[in-house]
Amino acid sequence: MRKLLIAAATLLSIPVLLFLLVWLYPRPADTTPAWVFDGDGRNINYCELPELDGSGLIADDIPQAFTPGCGYTVFPNPILRGCTEPLPAGAQDIRGLWQSIDPKLPDHVERVEQCGDRVVVTARGVIHDHAPDMLSNDVSPRQIGPWLFCLRTSQATAVWEDNQLHQKLFGGPTVVKRYLEDGVYKWQFPGIGTIKMKRICRVPEHAATLPDRSHAL
Repeated sequence: MRKLLIAAATLLSIPVLLFLLVWLYPRPADTTPAWVFDGDGRNINYCELPELDGSGLIADDIPQAFTPGCGYTVFPNPILRGCTEPLPAGAQDIRGLWQSIDPKLPDHVERVEQCGDRVVVTARGVIHDHAPDMLSNDVSPRQIGPWLFCLRTSQATAVWEDNQLHQKLFGGPTVVKRYLEDGVYKWQFPGIGTIKMKRICRVPEHAATLPDRSHAL
């Protein structure tokens, strides 16, 4: 009986330990470029995309950006500003601002930036900045009852396979896919499925940030 109780206690403690790990794990040094939060990214027309003609910065010229605090409170300016490095072979151009047309996730909006092999996805308070050799390392809000916890999330790299962007957990298994198919932007996420999205030009008010964070821990 005692062994069964110990085994049960051990199993119950695993989720608690994992929660503490993703909550308390230290964040990397913040190298986010200063221009990212100098102003409001809602004031940009995202249907006007820069030419990737190699006339400006390359992806390596721009430091990696990170999610501030428990999530941004002002929609950030483009992280890859001034970058015009052409996309690598096999990469689709999925740049732009996209809004879900799927009833499973009707309010979801995300901005996708690309330059060279760098891809930055900004959505729901989080900045995912990654490349094949660059691990995104974010903090994301998670609501548990009346409290909002800032948990470590999205430790992923991004590689192009079969004309689809694969976000791979720690460079291993694919977690999320993003791609264009018949002119429709799609992304696949475990537990949600495939979400179809349409191109929009301006950030809607509801997508500027996440709901109230006054209880963030």
